[in-house]
Amino acid sequence: MLADFDVDVIARSWLYLFQVGMAFTVQLTVLAMFGGVVLGTLLALARLSGFAPLVLAASAYVNLVRAVPLVLVIFWFYFLVPYVAAWLIGAHEPVKVGTFWSALITFTLFQAAYYCEIMRGGIQAIPRGQVLAAQALGLRYWQVMGRVVLPQALRNMLPVLLTQTIVLFQDVSLVYVLSVPDFVGAASQIAQRDGRLVEMYTFVAVVYFVLCCALSWLARRLQDRVAIVR
Repeated sequence: MLADFDVDVIARSWLYLFQVGMAFTVQLTVLAMFGGVVLGTLLALARLSGFAPLVLAASAYVNLVRAVPLVLVIFWFYFLVPYVAAWLIGAHEPVKVGTFWSALITFTLFQAAYYCEIMRGGIQAIPRGQVLAAQALGLRYWQVMGRVVLPQALRNMLPVLLTQTIVLFQDVSLVYVLSVPDFVGAASQIAQRDGRLVEMYTFVAVVYFVLCCALSWLARRLQDRVAIVR
């Protein structure tokens, strides 16, 4: 099998894979990361607010999302939400969400549950004395969180957030089930066209391995830097 390994198909296709497939994967990862961090932070603040209905709603959302397989969420949103949206707005036809927006919203909502727990842990790690001191100065709850707690929590949680983003980067490959030309999808198209599945999927595996190892190394360096600052 190794004797039949065709490196030339990789040489002919790598530019397309990165310009189209990897560009889509990185774009979706970055946008979903920012959206997930923002929504996850709001969920974390809701869970720590002490307001029972808000705590219950945020906790139910986080526990529900974390208990459902991501691929099921992708299918559910892509196939059912257009009909739900049409019912909400009174339209007679399903709302066309599109694969990109469907994937982006799905990953944002799904990852928000995990970012929420990371942010909640980071917020709870801030000494209680700092919160009490800020409140003694007359700062309100949102001012305490925005000016005192969250900046420190984000700095402390940055390595963990990056680690979760690496997981998100890997999970984005699941949009392949929607026939989206991400990195895996683009490689699959070439593999099916040229009949070179082994070569293309091996190349994809090597690229993911190198990128994820590099990002993991960066996360460890950040962890060491944060430890020194502390």
